[in-house]
Amino acid sequence: MLFLPVVFGLYWYVFKKLRDQNWFLAAASVLFYACWDWRFSLLLVFTTLCSYGTGLALERLVTRRKRMWMSAANIVVNLLILAFFKYYNFFADSFADLLRLMGFLPDFPTLQIVLPVGISFYTFQALSYSIDVYRRKVKATHDLASFMAYVTFFPQLVAGPIERATTLLPQMQKARSFDYENAADGCRQMLWGFVKKIVVADNCAVAVDMIWGNYASMGGVQLLLGAFLFSFQIYADFSAYSDIAQGCARLFGINLKANFAYPYFSRNIGEFWRRWHMSLMRWFRSYVYIPLGGNRDGLNKTLRNIMIVFLLSGLWHGANWTFLVWGAYHGLLMCIALLAGWDRRYNSVVGAGGWLKTSELYGMFLTFILVVFGWIFFRSSSLAEAEGFLSHMISHINITTITVGHRAAMYSFLLVVIDWTCRRREHVLQLNFGGLFQYRWGRWVLYYGLVFLIIYELHQSQQAFIYFQF
Repeated sequence: MLFLPVVFGLYWYVFKKLRDQNWFLAAASVLFYACWDWRFSLLLVFTTLCSYGTGLALERLVTRRKRMWMSAANIVVNLLILAFFKYYNFFADSFADLLRLMGFLPDFPTLQIVLPVGISFYTFQALSYSIDVYRRKVKATHDLASFMAYVTFFPQLVAGPIERATTLLPQMQKARSFDYENAADGCRQMLWGFVKKIVVADNCAVAVDMIWGNYASMGGVQLLLGAFLFSFQIYADFSAYSDIAQGCARLFGINLKANFAYPYFSRNIGEFWRRWHMSLMRWFRSYVYIPLGGNRDGLNKTLRNIMIVFLLSGLWHGANWTFLVWGAYHGLLMCIALLAGWDRRYNSVVGAGGWLKTSELYGMFLTFILVVFGWIFFRSSSLAEAEGFLSHMISHINITTITVGHRAAMYSFLLVVIDWTCRRREHVLQLNFGGLFQYRWGRWVLYYGLVFLIIYELHQSQQAFIYFQF
């Protein structure tokens, strides 16, 4: 509770020089991470120094071959660390299962490995810097303070958005001054993030956990509601963290890129992936899809590259076959969209002219249903559970009494209505100061009303952010 105001006060009123501010931000961020587990703060620092040193080495090396080997070494080291903590047991168990199918009796050790929170996020952020230095898109920085602040910046350290060195590092190297209007809007964005997390996502989580835990005894309608509620849980939960991270960063004079742009109003699957977890998709596009050839080498290789990106995206989310199936499913949908010419069809805000066309409504409905189906695999703990959930939902489609999820469904519906009304804004509480909000009292009634709602719902359930596990 005291961390943010203390860091904010010291940052602006004690550490006034840029270098001092960056060192303080880096130290505060490492401390923030160490509060979870101090041992893994050493891993965070190692990853940071590894990419920093690689950048300096790449600056000195002249031949392309040496630069390539240096960049590759840094990538391999960081990915091996990520693979060990996140995927060792998954690959060991999967390989053992394969050998058993072949008639062998393997005995691979299973390790009790604790997954460092946010390791996928900060690893990708550190790697983006060294890769961009290798490509000569950014110059290697000699300022360790600004680089430490860039990788460890605590608002987005554990769950993104994943920032690129081309956009965030220059902000760390430029003098910052306090902007009251920007900070005030950041506070409003944080407030709405807390509303989405505590009011919507956490209420959905209670209902979803109950439905998934007892799916064999529930009717198809209740299970369908559970799938819909998880769709709103993961959206409200992850976009809430992104709002909080963006708003918090603005308190320190830093602007982070948006991670969500009202994705459930997408009119096809291509538009959905331009609006959902945008920082991850930008990362994969720049460092996987385009290096593989993108869409430059013919249709077959383009489809191959799309599938590789989405399989890696699924694997990035977790060491489970359910994530790989979820990634393959979306990769297949994207390939179909490409073949049908739908992948780049929509780039404007839905209903931009004030009216929602029938084709847009149909596209939104179909896209949402397709996304909901995929979330069933994402939420399930195993492929067997996903298969059981789906088969039970389909085979028990009848009119049954919905016993849980009423409160969550109400909040989810309200979120859809509010998002639709505010879909042209960067965030919902980016007020235009019209109507009652032109008066100070009108704005404060809204703010206090939301705070009281948060406090009330805070006593009902408290859930960790979903993406902390990734």
